[in-house]
Amino acid sequence: MRTSALEFPIAGGGCPPQDVDQVRWDALAKRDPDANGTFVYSVRTTGVYCRPSCPARPARRENVAFHLTCEEAEQAGFRPCKRCRPNQASQAEHDAAVVASVCRLIESAEEAPTLKALARVVGVSPFHFHRLFKRVTGVTPKAYSDAHRARRVVASLRETGTVTEAIYDAGYSSSSRFYATATERLGMTPTAYRNGGQGVEIRFAVGECSLGSLLVATTAKGVCAILIGNDPDALARDLQDRFPNADLKGGDPAFEATVAQVVGFIEAPRHGLDLPLDIGGTAFQQRVWQALREIPAGTTATYAEIARAVGEPRSARAVAQACRANALAVAIPCHRVVRSDGMLSGYRWGVERKRELLAREGVTP
Repeated sequence: MRTSALEFPIAGGGCPPQDVDQVRWDALAKRDPDANGTFVYSVRTTGVYCRPSCPARPARRENVAFHLTCEEAEQAGFRPCKRCRPNQASQAEHDAAVVASVCRLIESAEEAPTLKALARVVGVSPFHFHRLFKRVTGVTPKAYSDAHRARRVVASLRETGTVTEAIYDAGYSSSSRFYATATERLGMTPTAYRNGGQGVEIRFAVGECSLGSLLVATTAKGVCAILIGNDPDALARDLQDRFPNADLKGGDPAFEATVAQVVGFIEAPRHGLDLPLDIGGTAFQQRVWQALREIPAGTTATYAEIARAVGEPRSARAVAQACRANALAVAIPCHRVVRSDGMLSGYRWGVERKRELLAREGVTP
């Protein structure tokens, strides 16, 4: 993922101010376009402020100051550079807005639009649009469309009369296209999912870790839940509510090794978790969760930065909702997402657990 949110932390996000300024100066020295949108810099001798990628001749370090926003730079008495125009939308921001509008179009269409039709809306060639869409979202237009339609099937599986009705209601022209990847997306067959996991075996175990009670559950695809709380019974009910008809089985000795691996990961989240995951989620949630998994341990990103990273710069609130919907604590590290001022906000597993997890990674909000 190409996102400055993960590489240029703001003050309050875990780095001392002097370290943050050094990161920004390094980005400025390289004219790194990935830093655009995370800060602007002003030059005392010229009275102007610029984007980090501005091609203007580099200024001396002692004449440079950093600002989080254009408004902040202007309040300090600086005017925007006429060369890089920092107070106007950058090309990356423009591309993100264009792709976001196309995503809305895909989501509202009865049938999946063709690449040619989408490119015509944007006003570019199909080849150029395909490259643009993948660069901004990390997936192809077809992959995005397929993920969205698959989620629509999931949402209606328990509401319609048959699986076939759900498939056609979601915009698939034939059921075979959905069935080709259905089990991979759902972790089970569509019929089993519609019946609350009937006939599907989900192994789980409840134990204790330093953060409280812990439930780990797996399907044949991988770990489908890592739940943390104060009440072991409540965690088990949460899993049962999700798949009321699944065959829930307690873990055997081999499964206990998986639980131990998860516990070790929670105790030392910097080391990573080398287990397959059964993630699920909507197309948007999957993009957000993938972005979260790319945040390096020991760093943080804001909700707004993640929104920009997934091509939805105005969807910070939706990013927060995706974080709350995450059922894989720590494995999908939503604890590394903070407010724009660097402070901690709501966390599905409790703010104090979020603070503790960050502390274990060397971050002090």
